[in-house]
Amino acid sequence: MSEKPRSPWSGRGSKAPPRGKHPEPQHAPQRMPREGVHHDGEPAHSHAREHREVELRLYGLNAIRAVFARRPQAIRKLYLTEQRIPQLQPLLKWCVANRVGYRVVEDSDLQKLAASSHHEGVVAEVLREEPQPLTTWLRDLPAGPQCALWLDGVGNPHNLGAILRSAAHFGVGAILLPKHSALALSGAAARVAEGAAEAVPFVRLGREDNAIAQLHGAGFGLAATVVRGGAALFGHELPTRLVYVLGAEGEGMDPALAAVCDLRLSIPGSGAVESLNVAAATAVFLAEWARLRH
Repeated sequence: MSEKPRSPWSGRGSKAPPRGKHPEPQHAPQRMPREGVHHDGEPAHSHAREHREVELRLYGLNAIRAVFARRPQAIRKLYLTEQRIPQLQPLLKWCVANRVGYRVVEDSDLQKLAASSHHEGVVAEVLREEPQPLTTWLRDLPAGPQCALWLDGVGNPHNLGAILRSAAHFGVGAILLPKHSALALSGAAARVAEGAAEAVPFVRLGREDNAIAQLHGAGFGLAATVVRGGAALFGHELPTRLVYVLGAEGEGMDPALAAVCDLRLSIPGSGAVESLNVAAATAVFLAEWARLRH
């Protein structure tokens, strides 16, 4: 094995974190204001809260490699097991060159950091990428065939991760989030997505009627995906520019939203089960759209 990189946390007097405590960086500590008031007159705790809200704890080898490949400047801290050092040499060298703290820790420490046993030997604190406005996404969209996914109530992080993975595989342009949706990327979703979270942008919609008008103006047709009562997906002509509207796990999509879509589509099946899981259904819908485009 190649020589173990020297961690910015491994200087003289540095100690490994006590068991059960999250490791914290030992180098270049940032000077923090005392509790009270910042220079701009706002309470100190409000700034700390805002900072926490824009950070995301990612875990899983492919998820972190994808962030490093696309936006390395978003990485704030890195924790890894000794076994992962050979695979993550480029990232570790980048951390040293850019004074980003990393620490070699035990598997049990990573389980606590990730709150999961599926950390795959690496955890990173990264800056969250905020969704872009629909207007910006449409402005920058290339001409030609496009597909996007409007997630109406989808909330399970594992389903979101699987949807992102299928979306990246089939070249989906964006995940569209309703104006007041609380859905956001989580560590669990990013790990299941296997790097796809960096390949498919999140887009924040405005008021529903305005969003639909903007999408229609850009040449998109909207297809409500319904369990029953829709046209059979296979053999149905699909718009070249298409937004699939996907409903929540269990409840399905909002009937009022389904009513204003241009199409209602269902996946025909044997009837042995009521329907497919939303992530599995997404893969089927996307595969049919991709098949018609090629």
